[in-house]
Amino acid sequence: MADFKSHITGSTLVGIGYGYWGVTTQAMSLESGIVAAGLCSVSGMLPDLDSDSGIPLRETSMFFAAVVPMLMIDRFRDLGLSNEAMAVAAMLVYIAIRFVLVEFFKRYTVHRGMWHSIPAALTAGLGAYLLMPCQSESVRVYKSLAVVLGFTVHLIMDEIWSVDTSGGFRLKKSFGTALKFFSDSALANLSVYAKLFLLIYLAWGDIGIAERIRNRRQLERTYIAQPESPSIDFQKWNPWR
Repeated sequence: MADFKSHITGSTLVGIGYGYWGVTTQAMSLESGIVAAGLCSVSGMLPDLDSDSGIPLRETSMFFAAVVPMLMIDRFRDLGLSNEAMAVAAMLVYIAIRFVLVEFFKRYTVHRGMWHSIPAALTAGLGAYLLMPCQSESVRVYKSLAVVLGFTVHLIMDEIWSVDTSGGFRLKKSFGTALKFFSDSALANLSVYAKLFLLIYLAWGDIGIAERIRNRRQLERTYIAQPESPSIDFQKWNPWR
């Protein structure tokens, strides 16, 4: 199995290529390309959230607890939060990820379970899509796919490392436990696919909701910026009187 350093190195190299591809061929801005590359890089650590202990769990949980609130700034703005409210919301998100989410993964997941799977990669990408609203839908999808890509790189590397070529060609017991659609646990399958379909539903609805919120806030800013013109009562105003 590939170690933590190998995973982060692999997803980082792929992320650099993905960011370069977006900037040079998809008309993405340099800033969007850099963010996408970074998301792909760090998403290579996400599957190891199901590790019970050790460097992967500690480093991954601490990093995402710090990064996710920053990625949610536009979401906070869409909700109309003040700077103070955004700071409080960011702290709550950090605590929720660092302690609640990590504890959930410790209790209810097993290493190389359904969190190491293709539907889990799609779930992570949809989660990123919901966390990062953007004025441009293409940029939003581009960044979200970076998360799916980084997650998938981790799964592919796990499968590659499951092939033993030191003494010929032999498949280890771990082969097929990462790049999969289903596991042996019916409950785990149901849980992952239920989350996936729920996020698909939320993402589909979020497109229209986010747009309506932005339009309403734009109208409010326009109304405030243009004071109402004073009205003239022509019945009372008579310059010849």
